[in-house]
Amino acid sequence: MRLPDVFLILLLFFLMVSCGAQNCSWERATNSRGLNQHRASCKFFKKSSVLASQKRLQRARDAATLGALPVRAAGTRNVKAHRIAPCQSLRARPKPSITPTSIDSSASGSHLPLNLNDLDSEKGENDLDVTMGFEGLDVLDHDAFHYSTDSQEPALSSRRRVPRRFHDTDSDLAEDVVPLPPPPSRIRRVLLTLKDTLQTAFNSFGLCRLYPRRPSFEPNKFVPSSLLSRSCPTITPGPESAAKLLPPPYPYPNHTIYRLMTWMNSGSLRKSETEVQRLVKEVLQAADFDVNHLEGFSVRKSLRELDRDEGSEKIAFPDDWIETSVTIDIPTKSSEEGPTTYAIPGLHYRPLVEVIRAAFADIQAGAFHIMPFKRLWKDPLDDHEERIFDELYSSDAWLEAQDDLQRLPKEPNCSLERVIAGLMFFSDATHLANFGTAKAWPLYLYFGNLTKYARSLPQSGACHLVGFLPSLPDSIKDVLSGLSGISKTGMSSLHTHCRRELFQGCWEILLDEDFLRAYRHGIVLRCADGMLRRVFPRIFTYSADYPEKVLIAAIKDMGTCACPRCFTPKAMFSFLGTLTDMRNRIKNLREYAMMNVVKAREFIYQSGNTVDGSKVERTLGDGSWVPTINQFVKKLGPLGLDPFQMLVVDFMHECELGTWKALLTHLVRLIYALPGGGQLVATLDSRFRQVPTFGNGVIRKFANNTSEMKRLAARDFEDILQCAIPVFEGLFPTGHDAVVQSLLYRFAQWHALAKLRLHTESTVTFLEETFNILSRKLRKFRDATCAAFTTVELPKERAARQRKLAQRSESNTAPPGSSGARVKRFNLNTYKFHAMGDYVRTIRLFGSTDSFTSQMGELAHRALKAFYPLTSKLDTPAQLAKHERRRRVLRRVAEVGGASLSDSHSPTDTPPSSSGKHHHIATNQGNPVNMYAFLRQHSNDPAVKNFVPKLKDHVLYRLRKLDIDHCDHTFTDEEHNSVIIPNNTIYSVQTMQVHYTTYDLRREYDTVSPRTHADIMVLSGEVAPSHPYWYARLLGIYHVETWLNVDGGQPVKQHLEFLWVRWLAPLRNHRSGIKHARLPKVAFVEESDPDAFGFLDPGQVVRGVHLIPAFASGRGTSSLRYGPSLARPEGDLDDWEEHYVGIFVDRDMFMRYTHFGVGHPVMVRRLTRDCLGYESVTPVDAMDAVNEVDDTDDVEVEGREAYHDGQADDNESEDEDEEDGEDDEDEEDGEDEEDEGEDEGEDDMFDDLSF
Repeated sequence: MRLPDVFLILLLFFLMVSCGAQNCSWERATNSRGLNQHRASCKFFKKSSVLASQKRLQRARDAATLGALPVRAAGTRNVKAHRIAPCQSLRARPKPSITPTSIDSSASGSHLPLNLNDLDSEKGENDLDVTMGFEGLDVLDHDAFHYSTDSQEPALSSRRRVPRRFHDTDSDLAEDVVPLPPPPSRIRRVLLTLKDTLQTAFNSFGLCRLYPRRPSFEPNKFVPSSLLSRSCPTITPGPESAAKLLPPPYPYPNHTIYRLMTWMNSGSLRKSETEVQRLVKEVLQAADFDVNHLEGFSVRKSLRELDRDEGSEKIAFPDDWIETSVTIDIPTKSSEEGPTTYAIPGLHYRPLVEVIRAAFADIQAGAFHIMPFKRLWKDPLDDHEERIFDELYSSDAWLEAQDDLQRLPKEPNCSLERVIAGLMFFSDATHLANFGTAKAWPLYLYFGNLTKYARSLPQSGACHLVGFLPSLPDSIKDVLSGLSGISKTGMSSLHTHCRRELFQGCWEILLDEDFLRAYRHGIVLRCADGMLRRVFPRIFTYSADYPEKVLIAAIKDMGTCACPRCFTPKAMFSFLGTLTDMRNRIKNLREYAMMNVVKAREFIYQSGNTVDGSKVERTLGDGSWVPTINQFVKKLGPLGLDPFQMLVVDFMHECELGTWKALLTHLVRLIYALPGGGQLVATLDSRFRQVPTFGNGVIRKFANNTSEMKRLAARDFEDILQCAIPVFEGLFPTGHDAVVQSLLYRFAQWHALAKLRLHTESTVTFLEETFNILSRKLRKFRDATCAAFTTVELPKERAARQRKLAQRSESNTAPPGSSGARVKRFNLNTYKFHAMGDYVRTIRLFGSTDSFTSQMGELAHRALKAFYPLTSKLDTPAQLAKHERRRRVLRRVAEVGGASLSDSHSPTDTPPSSSGKHHHIATNQGNPVNMYAFLRQHSNDPAVKNFVPKLKDHVLYRLRKLDIDHCDHTFTDEEHNSVIIPNNTIYSVQTMQVHYTTYDLRREYDTVSPRTHADIMVLSGEVAPSHPYWYARLLGIYHVETWLNVDGGQPVKQHLEFLWVRWLAPLRNHRSGIKHARLPKVAFVEESDPDAFGFLDPGQVVRGVHLIPAFASGRGTSSLRYGPSLARPEGDLDDWEEHYVGIFVDRDMFMRYTHFGVGHPVMVRRLTRDCLGYESVTPVDAMDAVNEVDDTDDVEVEGREAYHDGQADDNESEDEDEEDGEDDEDEEDGEDEEDEGEDEGEDDMFDDLSF
């Protein structure tokens, strides 16, 4: 041993066995026991200990003053702390007492920032302190530190705080093409010229474009500002009501308006306020309108003139409708007679080439992107660059198609620029009326050259109706029944074969020679800038639901290989998210077996084999092929089209109306299977009815019985998912409840990510990891929770099945034994669950899902449904086509004349600058409030305690422009008296509009009101917060004219807007965030806290927020005494004890709880990142680096025996065609018994993402 080490050991031993107190002359003991006995009686040691303790407490006080977050050592218990009140009430008041966490000599450094990775991973459920911290240790002594036994309560501090200043960004929403400065090196200049690339400068959001070839046309200058924001009406005071009624024309100034409004409000109910306003503005008030011109006017005659289209030569409409028949061959069993030819009328279509010509001649072509580019983002947080995925024209698919196009040999004697017309098809059959059998099967075409924000607007004219596909007529049954040797089963297979032949026959006509010629050689068109270019049509996407996908791909409906994009067997669908599954999706992509199909058709049409015969099946192979030739493969396959890749995912049908609906349905079945299930379902419905609404139709009022799921649209199922976590909480036994809560959180998280309108590399990786976790959660739910119960049909499902059985029975009665409820099990072996694994690849290839969602096609159906009542109900497709043509002709005529048809959604009453402001509060003085009369009226209400002093504190803070560093400043009575409020009157208004920039660089707004949408969020004012936001409930919106009466100064009157709020704070002991798969939970600050109520600057509001009651925690009066109060809704006598923050209410809200929002202010993103524990790593690296285990995955669930009702475990014999009457062909029952091939991990990639 070295000599220095010996001296060090001796020194440590000396310190250990000596007293260590100053001035103590006690001799050293031989052991530690003697030392302890001496210290117990040594006055010098006691004095020294007190001094050391005071030093430690002073350090803690200094740390609290700086806003640092104290760290609770692992294993310590939670204690009650006063609240970090995010208010601006700076009135002088006595310092409150506090009960902070115990601090000992080993925790002197506990003021360091919280690191979640250092916490004990063995804690129980929701026992981790993720509070905002405690600060403001104004009066501390050694006896003040003790443990508290309080469980969950608002975690706020007594230090008076104000939120951070919030500055939203609304500049540079549109990118300008600004070339970079030329490089200084001559060599680099030569390389740039050879590549002919161009990169724009980074804008204020860090976005730029990288063009592989220098663009000759930039369409952004043609994009209207209305596409960058959602307009909102200006708030104006309503007219005064009349004291008494007067004769006509009251209440209007003349009889003309009187008669017009009388006409509107009588007769037919199909007239709206907007339509009447448009009639007045565009017709009656037009300068060239002359009533004398209406002599001899006939509506029918004018319509005939419009239909004949004998217009001038200046306006031509070459894309008129054509009607034709589709001829199919019906096979017979006779090889000598051959197939029977059958003509099916009713194919109405517009030639695709003519539609392309018309679209590029349309005024909307000025906004077409004809040169693709990569969109890059340099993150201002750390300057790393990422790829952006949003529009089709910035996708890999388009960039690759443009490269392939440039490699083609040029046309002879043609030097024109070659560009692409990106075609996106949508088709889906729809009912035209609520009653009856009238339906249509429209085919829509969108151009991917146009931004998706324009394509998503039904009134924009971006949707091109190009065809009505016919259905098999009922008369074909007579033809099939007349064939000899065809059994009943064979007739059903033959009918299905004819339907496939009809669909592919329609596309054989649509993909005519003109279109194929244009696909090969292009079309010379004059574009919006007046330049001639050679335009090549390219099909990128085809959006359809699953039944139509199988028709397009020419495969069997739910066959052995049910996916139209890959050969993954249906039996392997439940392994979604595993490494093997993801490899199979890429390795086994579909390739069309043309030779097998042709040979099978020879057996059918020449040899007389049946369509589903064994010889035909063996010939077709294992790919679930059908003996129908795929026209996309036949005609466009040699030209480079992959018809299976173009069949993109369908979020609306496959997720919201598919996987989520299936999961929700089974959750309701499970609740019915619990003891007292009927009452629990009633509780579920009651909770849904109590969920508050949010936004302008974002979250709507739920139906009376949500569990019955009657007549719900996709948006309704989306609302249910976004609010399901608090509603289902506590309905299941403890272990199963944790499984269900985690599953619902992960599903909502995946839903939010998959539906993002703008993706980065980080969010795509985030989506991929979330899908892997969700897949494991689904299997765990199936194997643990679902296996513990025996679930049967819902009453709705049972009734639908019995109706079907009665219809099929010849005696019109159900077969014996069919009256009881059948066992239903949760099934993952469906195409819709399998399709969830294709979203990441599809987004990387074609951009975000909202660009090709089938919801666009569903919105386009509205026009057809509006036309239908105007038809004679005979030959409906032809009349719908006529009405579509009339509207299209009038729109084009208006465009040629320099105008456009009115958009009923145009913001006619919105000032141009309103969306650029942070907020808007009406300035009318129609509702004055005398403060002292107001206080006398509500003298017993604790909400108005110290109302005037707090308000004057707030006014002084605002007028003196004090920042957050002065939040503890105490104003004197003299300063209070200097605040002049004329007549002690403030003015109340009902609503406020908060404008903000979304993550995808759009301008949106929230309307908040104390009566309806009263909850808001502001930035945390902590120096080192653990949660990025504070929350408040609006009690009032006011404005006032005020000034400061300062000696020697000239008073300047100022208009001040302010909000009266009741604060909420995050709960201690509640773990939340992406790591723990739990929503943030908040509660009202107790009324005993002086800052439970306060005032707020409207400019500090970030957004409205959706707070959902924590129903499992119940109602109570812990935060406010029992009885009516201005702090409660009218009629309520108590409050919900706790609320959950609805972070999934929309995509922008979800992104505000990550730091991936491109359009969010850098300061807000940095605050969120710091709260989530990120240091200097990129988002992708951070997600890969963490390795903690989510405790919620390790819960124990109760055994199956506890809730088993004695029915057989293997009772799975259910027919998929006996479902509840809906066309959910892939939601058949049954349970996969095979073992999964790999171990399932835990949620270990999101450990640092808690908030």
